[in-house]
Amino acid sequence: MIPDTDRKINHILKIIASSQRPIGSVEISTRLKELGINLTERTVRHYLKMLTEKGLVKVFWKEGRVITKKGEEEIKNILVSDKVGMISAHIETMAYSMDFDLEEKAGRLILNLSFFHKSDFPKALKIMREVFAKKLSMGDMVAVAESGQEIGGVTVPKGKVAFGTLCGVNLNGILLKQAIPVGSSFGGVLQIEGGQPLRFTELISYSGSTVDPHEVFIRSKMTSVREAAKGSGKILAGSREIPAGSRQRAKEIIEKMETAGLGRVLFMGEPSSAVLGMPGGLERVGIVIPGGLNPVAAAGEWGIETESKALSCLIDYSELKSFWDL
Repeated sequence: MIPDTDRKINHILKIIASSQRPIGSVEISTRLKELGINLTERTVRHYLKMLTEKGLVKVFWKEGRVITKKGEEEIKNILVSDKVGMISAHIETMAYSMDFDLEEKAGRLILNLSFFHKSDFPKALKIMREVFAKKLSMGDMVAVAESGQEIGGVTVPKGKVAFGTLCGVNLNGILLKQAIPVGSSFGGVLQIEGGQPLRFTELISYSGSTVDPHEVFIRSKMTSVREAAKGSGKILAGSREIPAGSRQRAKEIIEKMETAGLGRVLFMGEPSSAVLGMPGGLERVGIVIPGGLNPVAAAGEWGIETESKALSCLIDYSELKSFWDL
């Protein structure tokens, strides 16, 4: 949490940076009031003195201030800190926005989007086949769009093929629609041994990240999904928590999800128990699910160029098809 004083100073810096001319305490105070921040001109002058002494702004004319290069760098750092927790918030928004009905098999689901060069796509499909066969993805329902076509409101670039896989956050949304609250803990790299999940080797908290953890792990080449599909390797996976009292009901819902081709659970813990080496929450049950981008990660391991965006868009279930029908 950013302290209140720092937040006010950050807003003052942003106001100065966005001004097309030197700006003084009177106008800054007025603009702050428009943002719901009530600071007197005297207090603003005090903050301006601090910023000037730090070299973040400089005096121009008698009372005007302009941003310095050092101040511009500070603005960039502020923008990053403001984004902390953005992924966690985006997960909650997308889980709430999806309206898929598991019983009717109708409505919108959350899609990860990946782009391949058209010439690479046939080879990528062959590589991804074993990952889907071993159920190391979130189900086998996918979407494909050619150059110039739209998928989830996104136009596919020239020379590319868009490949959409189901996102693990669909589990959040489906359980939420059944009145089961879900907490998204972290995205990680999960070690598989003998075809079974063993432990997490890398973790990034959703609440402390500005980007999706799985995108980071793919770019950093930290997976060995193709090896995991053969029995031992490292895959993308996510951790969720639900109330202990909802465990049996959640199991029933997850079984229906798997039957519908929407994904499965790699591990479900017992109430208040550790989950693959990670401590469990009090009166909570931990759930580990495979990452929806695992098939794409496998293609990347082979050297095929990919560009992926997790939690990319919503798509109607009717627009999906089984991977095995491609």
